[in-house]
Amino acid sequence: MHVIITDARGGATHTIECGPRRIVLSILALLVFSILGGAALYHGTLKIGQREGWPIIQSIYAVVDTREIDAQNRYLRENLDVMSKRLGELQAKMIQLDALGEHVADMAGVEAKNLQQPPGSGGVLVSPKPVSLEEFNAALTQLEGQSAASLDLLTVLESRVSDQKMERAQIPTSRPVRGGYLGSRFGRRIDPFTGSSAMHTGLDFAGVVGQTIYAAAGGVVVTAYKHAEYGNMVEIDHGNEIITRYAHASRILISRGDLVKRGQAIAMIGTTGRSTGPHLHFEVWVGGRYKDPAKFLALGKTPLFGKAR
Repeated sequence: MHVIITDARGGATHTIECGPRRIVLSILALLVFSILGGAALYHGTLKIGQREGWPIIQSIYAVVDTREIDAQNRYLRENLDVMSKRLGELQAKMIQLDALGEHVADMAGVEAKNLQQPPGSGGVLVSPKPVSLEEFNAALTQLEGQSAASLDLLTVLESRVSDQKMERAQIPTSRPVRGGYLGSRFGRRIDPFTGSSAMHTGLDFAGVVGQTIYAAAGGVVVTAYKHAEYGNMVEIDHGNEIITRYAHASRILISRGDLVKRGQAIAMIGTTGRSTGPHLHFEVWVGGRYKDPAKFLALGKTPLFGKAR
């Protein structure tokens, strides 16, 4: 297709050749400009109508606003229902946690004043209704208070259990010699040197020279020297006026003031001092008085009489 343009004044003519492709592109460009122009006109008209208060424009905006509010309300309702279900599950778990806390508190000897919830809840679902935002916030506040109370109790329980663990660690219940047999026991016996009746203030563990002696509990070394009768002797203070004594050692492996743990090597079996042969003489003192070590070691996990595993 040819388009001829003639200049009326000069008589000049211009010829434009339009092919099918150019025509299609021109039509598309015209459509795009028409759509953009119409959209701009529509938007401008809505803005002017809203500003000027045209009734028809106000009604259009009212319908649009109502639809947006309805959509937002549906979204909030659905999410509130989901959160309410999760909140109910958390409340059930909190009740179980409170019951467990009460049980642990009884075991630890702590009075659980803050836990008054029953061990569980349930029943028949009657007339369920959607939870309001106010009800959800109230339940959430209650759950926060309940969790804070449970956290306080668990903190107390942790401290109490830690104290009890430390106390148990300081009680001499661990056998000081691995293997071997128990010789003389605590109590009166015939003294091997004098042949007369005398009080034996500890337990004698048979062994060989150089065999390791272990601390029966954790504590601080208060004595580590050679005694005239006890020979090479170690004493460990475990606190609460409890002291253990290890005598007749061939060699001492620690020094006074050292902090030792339960089961730590502290000396080696020997026959120094007033002794008839290689063995460990083991004593337990409480409040300045000797006690039967067997009563303490009986609380341990290894057998006391006979050969230890």
